[in-house]
Amino acid sequence: MSDAGRKVAIVTGAARGIGRAIALALAEKGFALALVDMLEDPLRRTAEEVASRGMESWAIVADVSDYAAAHRHAAAIAARWGRIDVLVNNAAVLQPKRILEITEAEWDLGVAVNLKGTFNWCQAVAPAMLEGGAGRIINISSVSANSGPSEHAASRFAYSATKAGVLGLTRGLARELAPKISVNAVCPGPILTERTAASFAPHMERLPRQIPLGRVGTPEDIAVVVAFLATAEPLFMTGEIIDIDGGANIN
Repeated sequence: MSDAGRKVAIVTGAARGIGRAIALALAEKGFALALVDMLEDPLRRTAEEVASRGMESWAIVADVSDYAAAHRHAAAIAARWGRIDVLVNNAAVLQPKRILEITEAEWDLGVAVNLKGTFNWCQAVAPAMLEGGAGRIINISSVSANSGPSEHAASRFAYSATKAGVLGLTRGLARELAPKISVNAVCPGPILTERTAASFAPHMERLPRQIPLGRVGTPEDIAVVVAFLATAEPLFMTGEIIDIDGGANIN
């Protein structure tokens, strides 16, 4: 594919886990990737994996909670490739503390990264998407945004609160940025990653029995749905919230 025809995606929190899997899935779909994370060495390895799939990547070491940095990097990405087609807001910090344990600084960090970071990058990419006539924003939330944390969850109420905010942001922007930009959210359920392994470990014998599809999810389970939202033509959906949890939260 020529550079002129190559689509460009940004994935935040791309160094490992779900973000890495999303980046690789989009590379397989032919996207050039801007990869954003604060973990420099794992981010570089993700960039190398993207390159091994024949796609160009740019590893950007940045904190998504930094408003000015988001706008600076988004402008640089648009200048480098001439377009921004897809933004995946995946970066997040976990917060396992309960209401009587958490400090103000820890609460503020979760809001800054999980919610404000999503806002920062949505606002930063919107001009390029609108100018290009189309774009897709995919926000990674959590099933705990609706249900609160389960006993095996790696995070407690503060994470759920910020991820609920992401759902409100998704719905609001879906209306505001239509018809040119679609905005949807994905809510992972129990997904085994480097960060959730310790909290899942005591429950791994019985946890799969609580999931109708009979297993804990993988980062690739999230990535395949994100890739669909990024590439499906036509995509007649916006403002939608998709649970990917093996049926654990069937309504």
